[in-house]
Amino acid sequence: MTEPDAETTPLAPVADDAANRARRGRNLAIALGLVGFVVLVYLVTVFRMGGNVLDRPL
Repeated sequence: MTEPDAETTPLAPVADDAANRARRGRNLAIALGLVGFVVLVYLVTVFRMGGNVLDRPL
């Protein structure tokens, strides 16, 4: 087997500024969606427990 030449080996595509901005926007949207979901689950949990948290046997 022979080693592939550096000139014939395809390189990974280089991301340009537009692609980087689009990726950053998608990452930000995913992060905000995840934070929103965590806050929603927390609030639903707190509201469902309500005042019953203090009415428990110790």
